[in-house]
Amino acid sequence: MASQWNVYESFQALLQAGPYHLALEGVLVMCIIWLFTAKKQPSKLIRLTKKEEEELIAEWIPEPLVPNPPKDDHPALHTRTVYGKPGRYLDLGSGDKLLNLGSHSYLNLGERPEVEEAALECLHKYGVGSCGPRGFYGTTEVHLKLEERLANFFNCEKAVLYSYGFSTSASAIPAYSKSGDIIYADEMVNFALQRGLQASRSRVVYFRHNDVEHLEELLEEQARLDKKDPKKANATRKFMVIESIYMNTGKMCPLPELVKLRQKYKLRLYIEESVSFGTLGPNCRGITDHYNIPMKEVDMIMATLETSAASSGGFCVGTKFVIEHQRLSGLGYCFSASLPPMLAAASIKVLDILEAEGSDMVMELQNKCRQMQEKLANIHDKVTVTGEDISPVKHLKLAESTGNREADEGILQKIVEKAESYSVALTLASYLWDREANPPPPSIRITVNKDLTTEEIKKACDSIQKAVVDVMG
Repeated sequence: MASQWNVYESFQALLQAGPYHLALEGVLVMCIIWLFTAKKQPSKLIRLTKKEEEELIAEWIPEPLVPNPPKDDHPALHTRTVYGKPGRYLDLGSGDKLLNLGSHSYLNLGERPEVEEAALECLHKYGVGSCGPRGFYGTTEVHLKLEERLANFFNCEKAVLYSYGFSTSASAIPAYSKSGDIIYADEMVNFALQRGLQASRSRVVYFRHNDVEHLEELLEEQARLDKKDPKKANATRKFMVIESIYMNTGKMCPLPELVKLRQKYKLRLYIEESVSFGTLGPNCRGITDHYNIPMKEVDMIMATLETSAASSGGFCVGTKFVIEHQRLSGLGYCFSASLPPMLAAASIKVLDILEAEGSDMVMELQNKCRQMQEKLANIHDKVTVTGEDISPVKHLKLAESTGNREADEGILQKIVEKAESYSVALTLASYLWDREANPPPPSIRITVNKDLTTEEIKKACDSIQKAVVDVMG
């Protein structure tokens, strides 16, 4: 009786269904019947003989796994080896030491004996490396102490430590910004930031370098779109990513104006401070310290320990809510072996020095930067120097491009080589030209450290002038 009643209910349901529903079910039933009853078509693949297969294999030339190497005279194939400790001078094995204008140790703290002693003392206790990520037996008390010191140094709630400078910003940005979010970034942000922007899968909108008006135009345009779709606007997070001093230009960001836009348009502000950490502000805290802007106006600060700290790795500082999220979402934190404890100990000693002597060191460095800027500005009418006068990073470029990037690079590389013969170590700024969001023009990147004397600055600029004259006439 139950089965008869089920058949009756099914029949009644069928009668109540509309004609389109019945037609669709009929088509589906016919498709199923065809799939089971249709005859299988014979394979149309061409059968080759054994001899033909061997001939095709012999003729096949596989594509290279990586691009072909550059030409033999490419500077990347001729690395310069440093012998001994890199400091104010470099020994490249030729017997003569070169004045170092290529390294990013702006405060030259790597040569301070107390920093070396702190690293050696930690080496004897913890060994060379941790050999594991932070979450898997890679955390030592030295790492925790450095994070605490960094948070206190920047007057923030928390800090998180990365073992590699490049992975700091490349991991921190995608830990927060996701698909559907919008990131407004300066077109000249460095390559590590660009990789972070790409990994976030967010919509990235680049504004012209240090152009606050252009950024406001872009934000106003988005505000008009948000008014048309408030529901989508409420679900879309907006970020601003900038550098304090841009590695690719040496220019300082107009932070006060950017903070006003951040407040007006409700943006989350992330600042990369690798160049300005230890070089700006009366307390060496960077751009916020320089402009006396409260840390509450910044959501996160990122920086490496590979510049002024003369160590390795990187860090992020901010609120507890923002920073702790990276311990599970920052890929560079979760999956990379932690920073060697001895380097963390060296960084702690660097913070001790900055807290005790930082104000005087910053003033001394900025004075040397101004001297270098003034002298470089007049060395030759065929080259020009760009960068902030107090920036420790400056770029020497051709006043007029040849119109060919490789030709410009070739001229600048010859200047670098000539300067080396005059006992000055320079470096050609290197970029992955096909991957840069907005490739800057070729340049010689010149760095300044606070221990340069007035005589050494004059010697360096005279040597660069001679090199330019030798190459360009």
